[in-house]
Amino acid sequence: MQIGVLYAMKKEAEGLLRLRGTPEAEWIAGVPFFPLNGKTVVCVGGVGKVNAAMAVQLLIDRFGVERIVNAGCAGALCDLPAGALVLGTECVQHDVDTTLAGDAPGFVSTVERVTFPCAETLETMTLLMNMGFTLTPGGVATGDWFGRDYTRAQAIRETYGALVCDMEACAAAQVCLRNGIPFQTMKVVTDHLFAPAQEQEYQDNFPAAMERLDEMMDVYLDLMEE
Repeated sequence: MQIGVLYAMKKEAEGLLRLRGTPEAEWIAGVPFFPLNGKTVVCVGGVGKVNAAMAVQLLIDRFGVERIVNAGCAGALCDLPAGALVLGTECVQHDVDTTLAGDAPGFVSTVERVTFPCAETLETMTLLMNMGFTLTPGGVATGDWFGRDYTRAQAIRETYGALVCDMEACAAAQVCLRNGIPFQTMKVVTDHLFAPAQEQEYQDNFPAAMERLDEMMDVYLDLMEE
């Protein structure tokens, strides 16, 4: 199975790329792709929903991937500790709002839905837990917003029941849905959207949190590439 791994930022992808042999980048439309051993392609798509969507479509069209995994850091909407690994069960786009037209919050008209599925969550969780990893399953809320507004963060949590907030997952999930490609997202908590010193927390926690995610992603790819 050909797997596409989508990161937003170069610093998120660097650890896994080192573990997998630091391949050379292939650039397409300004986006770097790193083919690994003929079975996996790692992509640094850029921050935000448009960048994520474009990168996923390129992974599908140019590399023929059969599964997309979005990996990276996320801000917690609950009391999960920094470094906690989250396996997405579903995704929403919290910044899509056509409620004045009578739609539900987060409703995406092109596909007529609010929630976007993540594939094989139970099987993946069982597989990784058997390898010694502890994961928390839950929803991921995506939007082009780095959460610093406590009131908005609370509204997102109450409306969607998501565990974490990011800027790419649901955009990637939407593209995968329309292409009939299984989608998964694996996140690590670096900060909390209700913490007064959120930005400093993110900076302090990022290196160790990403090491935990890198270790899990390396094992995950070994299992999937067998």
